[in-house]
Amino acid sequence: MPIAIIDAHHHFWDLEHNYHPWLCDQPPIPFRYGDYRALRRSYLFADYARDTAAFHLVGSVYVEAEWDPADPIGESRWIHAVADECGLPSAVVAQAWLDGDDVEAVLAAQAAFPRVRGIRHKPRAASGPDTVTPGARGSMGDARWRRGYALLEAHGLSFDLQTPFWHLPEAYRLASDFPRTRIVLNHTGLPADRSPEGLAAWRRAMGELARAPNVAVKISGLGQPGEAWTVDANRSVVLDTIDMFGVDRCMFASNMPVDGLVGDFDTIYRGFMEIVAGFPPEERRKLFSENARRIYRIG
Repeated sequence: MPIAIIDAHHHFWDLEHNYHPWLCDQPPIPFRYGDYRALRRSYLFADYARDTAAFHLVGSVYVEAEWDPADPIGESRWIHAVADECGLPSAVVAQAWLDGDDVEAVLAAQAAFPRVRGIRHKPRAASGPDTVTPGARGSMGDARWRRGYALLEAHGLSFDLQTPFWHLPEAYRLASDFPRTRIVLNHTGLPADRSPEGLAAWRRAMGELARAPNVAVKISGLGQPGEAWTVDANRSVVLDTIDMFGVDRCMFASNMPVDGLVGDFDTIYRGFMEIVAGFPPEERRKLFSENARRIYRIG
């Protein structure tokens, strides 16, 4: 039997009916993969089913796709209708602005949806390691942002964190201050700088964050602008991440359709399979499905 997969991070969007500012507005915003015009089309369950057809997909996690921030509940209502019709996604990471005036009401409403397991709000990020300002407005150190974050525990919600690796020391402090709220680091800590110096800085930051037992990581989002996704380019990042966080706190994810800019589902998942081919079967099962099932409470 092929290995069972729970894709721990993907998106759908219907641009004919729903508003995603980054996909609908002009001009395009700066994007880590460069030109993303190819994403400015609807990507729905039928597209995802086609992309994953060669694999034994048993579940998936939908992550908020920067839907209209004025209507975060609308996205959850829409994706639950998709799930009711199609059977996927199995779990949802919803949108909420933790520093918003209405954060309490939004979190309560999101938590009431049966498939919502967590929240994502990308905190404000500096452009590089040398420009980090502690406590900057909208950052993980902002008192207002942290007050919103503190509400997650009461609703039983985890937090999906997408931030450059130079903010991971802040993430470690956040994880330590709120030990009963699980953080799921998105996209492997964004190791965009693959120079020896850049990778060394990424490893230091990831190693510090890995000390927090309530942090897990999605191995995904490993593309480089203008370059195809390859095993050779990503092997060391994948293996280093597993070494730092341990097999029980890592899970593979496609980030489709965004990572479709650098490789199709087949390329990315066969790449993951090749990289961990020497792992024991029980460890491969954890990485490909069991950890996502446990962390996102997928029945």
